[in-house]
Amino acid sequence: MSDPLSEVIALLQPSTVYSKRISGAGAWGVRYSAFGQPSFCAVLEGRCRLEVDNERAITLEQGDFVLLPTTPGFVQSGFLPVKPQQLTPRMGDSPQGEVRYGERGGRPDVRLLGGYFVFDSADATLLVSLLPRLVHIRGIARLARIVQLVGDEALERRAGRELVLKRLVEVLLIEALRAAPGHDAPPGLLRGLADPRLAPAIREMHRHVSRQWTVAQLAKVSALSRSAFFDRFTKTVGKAPMEYLLAWRMAVARDLLRQDKHSVSEVAERVGYSSARAFSTAFSRHIGQPPSHYARLRDAA
Repeated sequence: MSDPLSEVIALLQPSTVYSKRISGAGAWGVRYSAFGQPSFCAVLEGRCRLEVDNERAITLEQGDFVLLPTTPGFVQSGFLPVKPQQLTPRMGDSPQGEVRYGERGGRPDVRLLGGYFVFDSADATLLVSLLPRLVHIRGIARLARIVQLVGDEALERRAGRELVLKRLVEVLLIEALRAAPGHDAPPGLLRGLADPRLAPAIREMHRHVSRQWTVAQLAKVSALSRSAFFDRFTKTVGKAPMEYLLAWRMAVARDLLRQDKHSVSEVAERVGYSSARAFSTAFSRHIGQPPSHYARLRDAA
């Protein structure tokens, strides 16, 4: 069975992890400016407050996990009044030891593992738009174990570190997103997969990306009328059915072109176009350059 969530994560190509252990005590608070890259935070012990820009503030407790696929600005703090310290996220080596905020001595009120990673895909913006802006998960022991593995590996310098982290982050993302309550998610892929009527149609689009789908055929898969399916899909996923299918086809096409294994004609056939010319026209309109040029840029990189 096709797994759209796993396919999206695979195409995002998550890679290098930068992480640090953080603790806070007393009156403490930090404000991070918007970063754009994905970030995560796991509460190892204690509790703290998190307020992401344009989202309601939430209390994080031991065992909680937060994923921010695009990391907008946010404030993380204790529960005492304080003016947050302004910080600008920067990529770099994971620091050794623990970063402490607030009171320096004594036992901290909270201990966290926070970090960032990068998506290497040229389609990251498109694919991330299908994910929730904020994912908050509580009480998933399996996820906590993976987070611990990510933290341990990121802070060490053992042979094979980059490859191990790449695999662990893929697993972490999939576990986090499938544990997220899809029915409460904003419009996007998670919410679509949580809808029992729409999920079969989304899986079919991913399983048979080359099929000449129509809205009526997809509606039949979902056991809905054409108009009901179109309205429900657009509202739930945030894109019209054919718009979503086109975006997915273009993401798959770019991945195939990057692999240096397929001609433009072969890629066109793989993603549902009857001719290389029709595919080139669609690709140029969607990506901003013809597939042959895109492939040449790949070769020159």
